[in-house]
Amino acid sequence: MINVAICGATGYTGLELIRILLKHPRVKIKALTAKIDKPVKISEVFPELLGTFEMVCSNKLAVNDVLKKGIDVVFLALPHKVSMDYVPRFLDKGKIVIDLSADFRLKDTRIYEKFYGKKHLQKKYLFASAYGLPELCSARIKKAKLIANPGCYPTGSILGIAPLLLKKKADLNDIVIDAKSGVTGAGRKAILPLHFSEVNENIKAYKIGVHQHCPEIEQELSNAAGKKVSILFTPHLVPINRGILTTAYVALKKQAGLSELVGLYKTFYKKAPFVRVYDEGSLPEIKNVTGSNYCDIGIALSPDKKRCVIVTAIDNLLKGASGQAVQNMNIVCGFPEATGLV
Repeated sequence: MINVAICGATGYTGLELIRILLKHPRVKIKALTAKIDKPVKISEVFPELLGTFEMVCSNKLAVNDVLKKGIDVVFLALPHKVSMDYVPRFLDKGKIVIDLSADFRLKDTRIYEKFYGKKHLQKKYLFASAYGLPELCSARIKKAKLIANPGCYPTGSILGIAPLLLKKKADLNDIVIDAKSGVTGAGRKAILPLHFSEVNENIKAYKIGVHQHCPEIEQELSNAAGKKVSILFTPHLVPINRGILTTAYVALKKQAGLSELVGLYKTFYKKAPFVRVYDEGSLPEIKNVTGSNYCDIGIALSPDKKRCVIVTAIDNLLKGASGQAVQNMNIVCGFPEATGLV
């Protein structure tokens, strides 16, 4: 049995971590913290936990107080630019840290500073971190003390495209990604663009080519390809609570048959418990993955068979955040990868 703390417990990802870990047979939640006015029972923040989980959530992240509870693993569900202030304090005490923010995903601090607008102060720990995409990075995750949990958009995009790059099938100069996300992807904060009347019965594109997840996707696809990859990424906000549907268009080096490509993906992900590759003629939908840790993948071809179209679906709060964080915890702690997850 391991003891865990959740820092940032009052956000959507914090709630999902609580839900998963309460059912995990090898975990006990020992501490909750969040930026709130005063300590409060977590069931007062999330009434769905009433009578099930009544732990008090602290109103400040006092590292020493958290560590006094015998914590083994710390989940940081904190905003970008905040986590880097706390990661070293936990690592220096020998704890495993799983960071759900972007603070330790990008290895080039100049790129981080460009897209997140803050100087990176923890380069020492940055290069010790493992990128937490289990299907591609499990060997490093197993040995890591700091795991940088991927972003939601990157998870669906990278899992969809990486097999073509690793198998040298793709033209690296022609990759276009179109992704559509539910509103919870923007977090629980109350801002005008996320109000019901602004989102309902509306779809909009935003941050075309300049979204903060662009460099993360490019970094990991470049790692897969062994050379620099550039993408055109267009995110959209759609009027649903949760889920991301990603459609990637990848030019092929030479024509390929659909059965060949579907077979490539099925072989590549054969041992991945949370990737489901669809048969020819079937494509994933958000409703098929909502509430689960799955990434569903479907493959199609352009009529001239020169372009592969990959469609992926994930639940942004689970495979795109908290579920993947627990998957990473399972790997680094030596548990079966799917423990406590569906």
